[in-house]
Amino acid sequence: MKVPALQRLRAKLRSSQPVYGLWITLESPSICEMAVALGLDWVTIDAEHGHLDWKEIVEHVRAAVRSETVVLVRLAENSPALIKRALDVGADGVVLPWIETVAQLEAAVAAATYPPGGVRGIGAERATCWGNCFVEHAAEADVNVLVVPIIETVRAVENIEQLAAVEGVEAYFFGPADLSSTAGYPGKWEGPGVPEMIAKARTALRRAGKHCGVVATSEQNLTERREQGFGMLGLGLDAGLLLRSLHAALGSQGRDRQIRASFTLENDAVALAKEQAVACAPPNMRPDRAEVMNARGSGPQLEITRGVTFDCMVGAHNHARNLTTGLVTFAPGAVLPMHRHTFGESVTLLQGRALVDVEGRLYEVGPLDNVTIPRGLAHRVSNLSRSAPAVFHIAMASHDPTRELVDRILPRRTMSEITQTQPGGERATYQRSATRYSPGANAAFVDYFNADLIPGLEMSGGYGLFQQGGRLPAHLHDFDESICIVTGRATCIVEGRRYSMENLATALQPRGRIHYFINETPAPMAMIWVYAGPQPERIVVDERCAVEPAVAWNA
Repeated sequence: MKVPALQRLRAKLRSSQPVYGLWITLESPSICEMAVALGLDWVTIDAEHGHLDWKEIVEHVRAAVRSETVVLVRLAENSPALIKRALDVGADGVVLPWIETVAQLEAAVAAATYPPGGVRGIGAERATCWGNCFVEHAAEADVNVLVVPIIETVRAVENIEQLAAVEGVEAYFFGPADLSSTAGYPGKWEGPGVPEMIAKARTALRRAGKHCGVVATSEQNLTERREQGFGMLGLGLDAGLLLRSLHAALGSQGRDRQIRASFTLENDAVALAKEQAVACAPPNMRPDRAEVMNARGSGPQLEITRGVTFDCMVGAHNHARNLTTGLVTFAPGAVLPMHRHTFGESVTLLQGRALVDVEGRLYEVGPLDNVTIPRGLAHRVSNLSRSAPAVFHIAMASHDPTRELVDRILPRRTMSEITQTQPGGERATYQRSATRYSPGANAAFVDYFNADLIPGLEMSGGYGLFQQGGRLPAHLHDFDESICIVTGRATCIVEGRRYSMENLATALQPRGRIHYFINETPAPMAMIWVYAGPQPERIVVDERCAVEPAVAWNA
């Protein structure tokens, strides 16, 4: 047990200094050595969710010996046997999952304490220098050991006042993902209402003189958590930090990709090439509306506010369902005031420089950068130029869009220009760091938004770049689609009908219409596509269905 390190950590917390740490899930003790070399205040070795065995745990503990870094072990369960074993191999404390009641927490404290105050057995292991310092260790262990419960269920939050009163516990970690799961939002880091639950529990703990810890999801989130009053701040998981760095490096070279469940490559060109085409479209998807090709300026136009005009391309006027898209032009210096919607909205800058403010988080965007805002979040948009207009492509998950003005001042913070998703909030996609994948030969796509990237979002969409000959297979959707040509010239084939599109022309492909786009020119062609469905799902059909009207529906 490293008593000086524990005393140093406690002194920092008492003086309201943050203590920074790392969550370790990988096997190599070099990771712990790096944390020590960088002067981190603590590390937590994860023996709950990861695959670390006791040999690997001991190697991590050894990597921090004679350092000022406190070593904690997160156990698989609140077990006296596991607590004893972790402390016997030399951990400075334990982190305990799923603590919900006073009885559970008091039992954990007792398991970490020698008699007569507790039930921990004493053994000739690393903690006692293999039996050579029984007396010294017994004298210092009980007053220095850290017992840290994780508050990660709704029930724990409900019992927080009582949990805060348990003797022998100074710090409490929060588990937002499990808390979200028990609140009815499995798979979300912080589901609706969860930030408020965490804030309520944190306030109660701080009022009781206890310290709070959490693992951050990004550099910005690290700052947010510190400002919220968290004292024990995890920089992240070792694997997560490594992946974040890899994504950034690959993204800078246009080689990044999303990792899928079970490591499948749904977005890989080889996998997509194996997508089976059906001979004809399902009869129950026969369309009831024709496709519509819309030139810029051909639809309704509206001045939203002074200096901000909306050119509607797809919407109720051409019988779109659950989708409105168009172009919004900002005069120099124009501002669209703070507002919110009852549906999701996506904004992609096409021309100029602009600032998108979402709940006080400021994103400066350039051409083809995207910010997508879920329903209910207040946001405003400003043209940063005093001499040139800014033009956006916008998409809303409604064919009858309305807005509610929001009259409140929010604290502001400038966000870094990297692709990022705020837990429970918006997603910003910057072209230079975006994940790219190939949906087919001579084509590269970026997913701006969908329900995987932003849980609960009603629509999906992104950016597609096609070199000469680049195309997608003939296909149809179970929802409406909008395709805006932002660069070059595209050829659109719809059940035997050919259309040439350029200069921000936008196609409405109603549910069930069989179509595909192809670049038949030497110059690149790019599009912004939006689906009125939460996932970019499609049904691939035989090529003849798109080029021969009689084949499309077995007419």
